[in-house]
Amino acid sequence: MKKFFAEFKKFITRGNVVDLAVGVIIGGAFTAIVTALTTHILTPLINWVIYLIFGGTGGKPVYTVLVGAYTVDGALDTANAIFINWGAFIGAIINFILIAFVLFMIVRIINKVQEANLKLVKEVKEGKLTKEEKKEIKAAGISLKDKEKIETFLADKKAKEEAIKAEEALKEEEAKKHTTEALLEDIKALLQKQVK
Repeated sequence: MKKFFAEFKKFITRGNVVDLAVGVIIGGAFTAIVTALTTHILTPLINWVIYLIFGGTGGKPVYTVLVGAYTVDGALDTANAIFINWGAFIGAIINFILIAFVLFMIVRIINKVQEANLKLVKEVKEGKLTKEEKKEIKAAGISLKDKEKIETFLADKKAKEEAIKAEEALKEEEAKKHTTEALLEDIKALLQKQVK
């Protein structure tokens, strides 16, 4: 049971899960803003423009009535009629385009940040000097701005370290060999004593 909860804790504290949760919350809030914009501002404007173009003057919504139902005063009964609300339809398209565009921009920014982060990590791994290396370079009288001399210094240092490692490995082999030879000599001497 503890393993299950530890695994669950690890899952929910991973960066991408938290980022996803934040994205969903912000996306929901932004969708509400865009829906309010299209429903309460753009849809009435679209209906007004359509009404001016096709229906005369005024600001009433324009519907294409398929099956009419009218109130006593002659107005369209939207609860009982079957109609096409062009403003709502065009508003929904604008809503979709705005949300898709903003999400595209958010994803684009996130991708650029991730690429920059990966590039930075790669640069740090490849070329950043440690404090000890900086001290050694300064002690050798090399300026930290002279990239060529630093590269030469580091290459020489690496070659020396590899030579030292190879020499130590050779000494270990020699020590093992001498130990083995000494052991064989001791065994040989014991066997000769046994024979005599």
